[in-house]
Amino acid sequence: MHETLDLFKTAAAMARHAGARQSVVARNIANADTPGFRAQDVLPFEQAMQNTSHQLQVTRPGHVTSGENIFATQVITTDAEPSPNGNTVALEDELLKSVSVSRDHDKAISIYRHAMTVLRTSLGKM
Repeated sequence: MHETLDLFKTAAAMARHAGARQSVVARNIANADTPGFRAQDVLPFEQAMQNTSHQLQVTRPGHVTSGENIFATQVITTDAEPSPNGNTVALEDELLKSVSVSRDHDKAISIYRHAMTVLRTSLGKM
């Protein structure tokens, strides 16, 4: 029942976005010393949601999961000053992004929990 409510869909999309962004940040940190590696990021949540119809997307036959991560395909290359070896990863920036991602994920989980509380209260099942 709660899967059809837009608030729950949005909270789940926010959590998937945070997961996709954390994956990209981790990849950037792992490649901080790779010559020529270009730092990447995921589109901001608001922009990413405008680019989607918020429908499930199957990327290849056989995908039957209900939680396709549409944000993983929206990775962009960031413009940063390259180091002498051509790498554009700044560890300080990536650590700040990681903190921001953690907050975004916590926000999504909090929205979900509060919405569940409201739903339970309205049904009289506290």
